[in-house]
Amino acid sequence: MSMVKESVEVEVPVRTAYNQWTQFEEFPRFMEGVEEVRQLDGRRNHWITKVSGVKREFDTEIVDQLPDERITWRTTTGETRQKGTVRFQRLDDTHTRVELVMDVDPSGVAERTGDLLGVIDRRVKGDMQRFKSYIEGRGGESGSWRGRIRPGE
Repeated sequence: MSMVKESVEVEVPVRTAYNQWTQFEEFPRFMEGVEEVRQLDGRRNHWITKVSGVKREFDTEIVDQLPDERITWRTTTGETRQKGTVRFQRLDDTHTRVELVMDVDPSGVAERTGDLLGVIDRRVKGDMQRFKSYIEGRGGESGSWRGRIRPGE
């Protein structure tokens, strides 16, 4: 498994950054290789990705979610194996640090080779910069989900 860690400072309040991140179906607007995310319920999402020419479908489950602080998830189906946490840190009334930490287990020759060449790291770094542009360009969130999910629930 490879660990990827990236953070970005966004010029929006923590509530705005967090609320936008909960809009999973908007991820294809700023995440490279993400073709579709369908929210199945408050905890589960179905993903369709295409990375290095390889199309994958998988489901994720949110295992811990605390509004304005963190969202932790893991994959539950498909060949793609990953888990991660995105954290939101209030810097001041109008600035937030968003930090993403992911453990990714690339499957298949193309994905493992891409990982060795740093493709996953570059993609995540780009995704975080695109999230910054996306949320700052909008000036506000497109929606929100403020529920609490506790580990083991």
